[in-house]
Amino acid sequence: MHAIPLPEISEHQALVDSLNKYQLVTHTDGEGLITYANQNYLTVSGWTPKRILGKSFWQMFSDQPHSQEIANSIWDCLLSGKTWAGKIEKMTRIGEPFFVNTLAVPTLSNAGELQSAFFLELDITEDVRLQERLGEIAFIDVETGLMSRHKLEQVVNESIAKAMHFSFVYLTIDHYYTMKELQSQESETQLIQEFTNRLKRYFQDSPIARVDTNSFVVLTAFGDWYIQGFYEFLKQQPIYLSHNAQTLSISGGIVRFPEDQQTYTQLYKVAMTAAADVVSQGGGRIASLSAQSHKILNRRLEIDRKMLTALDRNSLHVAYLPQFDVASEKITCYEALVRWEDEDLGVISPDELIPIAEENGLIEEIGAYVAEEAMTFVTKWHRAGNDMRISINSSIRESLNPQWKDRLISILNETGCPANKVHLEFTEKFALKAEEEQSVLTQMSELQNLGLQFTLDDFGSGYASLRYLQHLPITSVKIDRVFTETLLSNPKTQKLIEGLIQLSKKLNLYTIAEGVSNEQQFELLKEMGIDAVQGHFIGMPTPAEQIEIK
Repeated sequence: MHAIPLPEISEHQALVDSLNKYQLVTHTDGEGLITYANQNYLTVSGWTPKRILGKSFWQMFSDQPHSQEIANSIWDCLLSGKTWAGKIEKMTRIGEPFFVNTLAVPTLSNAGELQSAFFLELDITEDVRLQERLGEIAFIDVETGLMSRHKLEQVVNESIAKAMHFSFVYLTIDHYYTMKELQSQESETQLIQEFTNRLKRYFQDSPIARVDTNSFVVLTAFGDWYIQGFYEFLKQQPIYLSHNAQTLSISGGIVRFPEDQQTYTQLYKVAMTAAADVVSQGGGRIASLSAQSHKILNRRLEIDRKMLTALDRNSLHVAYLPQFDVASEKITCYEALVRWEDEDLGVISPDELIPIAEENGLIEEIGAYVAEEAMTFVTKWHRAGNDMRISINSSIRESLNPQWKDRLISILNETGCPANKVHLEFTEKFALKAEEEQSVLTQMSELQNLGLQFTLDDFGSGYASLRYLQHLPITSVKIDRVFTETLLSNPKTQKLIEGLIQLSKKLNLYTIAEGVSNEQQFELLKEMGIDAVQGHFIGMPTPAEQIEIK
């Protein structure tokens, strides 16, 4: 591991010598992109020079809103020309927190504009951990008298060692932070204490822990029916704050040992995930995951755990799905699809890989890898005199990066790929965010001006696809495979597809049908006027080395 060279280091030796008094040093340009990190920072954070160079200042923080707010406040301070000092929590490359005392120093142009910034930091992680451990010596949450999270882990591990059967119940108070804004500090404390009293009263003789501000864990031998009854119990036991009755709503997840999970970490993660699923569906209930859901979640956790290692070991590869143009009767485009085959997990499809990569922050790195491979692939066709095009999937997270456009341009230049041979595919979720974020629309327009084209994926399956045709720079649409699958058996589907094709033609949009698996589907789509098709009938995703370039 080597430190990244600081720009113009020979001219700033005195400054560098002074910076070395600090443990951790990073430097960014005026846009917040990291241009330098010393050896100490690389060691503590787990980043390598290759991976940290060009990363955003904001990516050194957690994705949680509170952490991003702190990062924004630091940057706003620097933009105003002022230094910033304080204790902050940052994240290592693998998502583990570490703590630093930070001094952020701006360098300004003669016009007073931010040109770059130095971040001088002292690693205080050990001190913070010691303070946390000292605070947990008694294993008690001071405010509620419940077990602390550290004590909970100890109790769970002891119960596992004794092969005891129990349910691990993760509970969170719904709308807590909204209520908090409307209450005084005294009322907030009272709310937590009253909720704690109700937990103790309902789950008598059960170990209870407070694991976060508004989140609790109960270990109980009671069945699901009794655990779920706590929600109704709360409704009948309102809390009085400032003489006003407050009925609490909760969301919860239930995981059983040993039937569902076998370790403390697994129990905690899965129960918290089950509770989060309840929250995402509106909250107000306590639910357990089905056996199939547990199996799916365990696989997701394992994919998440192994993904970074797979990237570092170059275990991912790109396969190419052919797209058949009906008019010319030949393959004119390939869709680039990321593939990963693990000895334990088997084949991980893009449908599994991409959502997890978006959650853990690796999607940008994966996207850049796929784009580079795909553009290199199509450049070989171009140099052979073939007018082949490539289609690359784009994610929401990639597009929200202010450097998205510049990174794509850089890859185009490095590979020598003509911009007009590249199509970027995006889903309705991407389109929705693009409408909300002017920066995304601006980058899309600039990329379009360079010759890149945009394709709306899964056309017809969303709620607002027609609106996107009006506002976004789309040149082609992909009709979702859910329509193709029922094309031969459902007359309504035939009318829908025919209508989508006719609408697209009136808007001068190129139409592509996904999931074409047999000749009957192909012939019917051809009669309807489809421009192109892809699916097993045309060809399977194939590695580049197995495709003959003509």
